Amino acid sequence: MKTHTKETAIRIRKATERGQANFGWLTSRHSFSFGNYYDPAHMGFRSLRVINDDRVAGGGGFPTHPHSEMEIFSYVLEGKLAHKDSMGNQRTLESGQIQLMSAGRGVTHSEFNPDQDVETHFFQIWLHPNQSELTPSYTEWRHTPEQEQATKVLVISPDGRDGSATIHQDAKIYRIRLKSGDSVNHSLREGRGIWVQIMTGSATLNGAELHAGDGASAEVAGDYEIRTDSATEALVFDLA
Repeated sequence: MKTHTKETAIRIRKATERGQANFGWLTSRHSFSFGNYYDPAHMGFRSLRVINDDRVAGGGGFPTHPHSEMEIFSYVLEGKLAHKDSMGNQRTLESGQIQLMSAGRGVTHSEFNPDQDVETHFFQIWLHPNQSELTPSYTEWRHTPEQEQATKVLVISPDGRDGSATIHQDAKIYRIRLKSGDSVNHSLREGRGIWVQIMTGSATLNGAELHAGDGASAEVAGDYEIRTDSATEALVFDLA
């Protein structure tokens, strides 16, 4: 029987191999199949279905459109993102903030860059809910002063603990923010999977090199160390 160590069990999704879309006002890189990009080898990871690395030109945006049966969140890295939905929510998110919308039975929404002169860079991420026909809902995560530079912060969870946004899935999502020379650990329980998405900078995951836009997954229980020699921001997904 072949033995897999945590190092050899890590699978890397290179940024340069992602799907691409360019609509002028939007450039997007797709970690998983999305829109006109289809790759049967990359359809998602456990409940994680979409990771889109989006850049929206000044004044551009997604006009009102529908969604259903999906948990959708946006993490803003640079610029601003103006959100409006059929539940009556109207918010503008800034760098380091997260919005999470449970589309449930059905919802419509729009997302725009309200700044005419500054590009908005954000990650749009979808997960499958753990039940269907949910009542649509909206929740946010905004860091406290203490959390702003914390190396590891829980930003999304099933129960909304510690001020995290609430998701209808057995998923815990952490924001990682490291300075040069920093490291952080994550312990994965048996039967669960980890996905690490590098948003900015570069790092190693148990020695495997990752750069901006790269993702890495593993399903072997144990400790995973993220270490960096540069300023790095990432998301860690701990999924059933």
